[in-house]
Amino acid sequence: MARIGFIGLGNMGGGMAANLAKAGHDVRAFDLSAEALDRAKAAGCLPVEGAAAAAEGAEAVITMLPAGKHVEQVYEDSVFGAADTGAILIDCSTIDVATARRVADAAAAKGLAAVDAPVSGGIAAAAAGTLTFMVGGDDAAFDRADAFLSAMGKAVIHAGGNGAGQAAKICNNMLLGATMVATCETLLLAQKLGLDPQTFYDIASVSSGACWSLNTYAPLPRMGPQTPADNGYQGGFAAGLMLKDLKLAMEAAASTHAETPMGARAAELYAKFADEGNAGTDFSGIIKMLDEGKVGSAQSN
Repeated sequence: MARIGFIGLGNMGGGMAANLAKAGHDVRAFDLSAEALDRAKAAGCLPVEGAAAAAEGAEAVITMLPAGKHVEQVYEDSVFGAADTGAILIDCSTIDVATARRVADAAAAKGLAAVDAPVSGGIAAAAAGTLTFMVGGDDAAFDRADAFLSAMGKAVIHAGGNGAGQAAKICNNMLLGATMVATCETLLLAQKLGLDPQTFYDIASVSSGACWSLNTYAPLPRMGPQTPADNGYQGGFAAGLMLKDLKLAMEAAASTHAETPMGARAAELYAKFADEGNAGTDFSGIIKMLDEGKVGSAQSN
């Protein structure tokens, strides 16, 4: 088994680090939160006092951080100076493509291999070890990262060169954000037309309208598999995180002159939903705002 440095033990990183420890790896874990470190220790990780300490002597260094600025700072200030040249650097944060490529280039300049490996699946999948990883990096770096990522997920997919993992993630989540809004408004329209919600679900989920947002993550309670809607829209994937990903997608669209009218409208709606105090609510909870008829004044942030 390998020594792994894990930096960032939040809702996602904590479960991921725990699965690496469960697989028998020697996980040296760091987070700014004492509570997160205590949870990591209880899960079999060894808490350390800083990011550099986590990276020292590690065969793999894995980061799961809030934003690109945090990733760049941690790598520049701590990881690059402490990691062995034989280590593989794996960033699982969701950040912009340009920052992912800058970090990879900086790593290469120091003789280190790096990949971007953002995830799909949410908190439950992080805890269960059933995440999907979208990986950007060269073939050799991907092969080295694969063994570690496989201990935390059900699927590890090589998306292309550095930055391709982040590109895949923001495109995937733009699609998810837009289809969730469409699913919510469709269910509400069906109700207003007098259709029983469960009957409409039974029809649409096996018809041409079937999609993940309906079949697997239905935004109404007691409809299909259990979802955050069955728990008052708590847990799952926070609306604030969906908004973050949609903003990254809109920045990418602007930089490439891509037309994304549906993605842009989804970003506007999630900005309004989050601004109304729902940033911590599961993103499917936007059905409540749609039901209340508050969408007309949505503005892009």
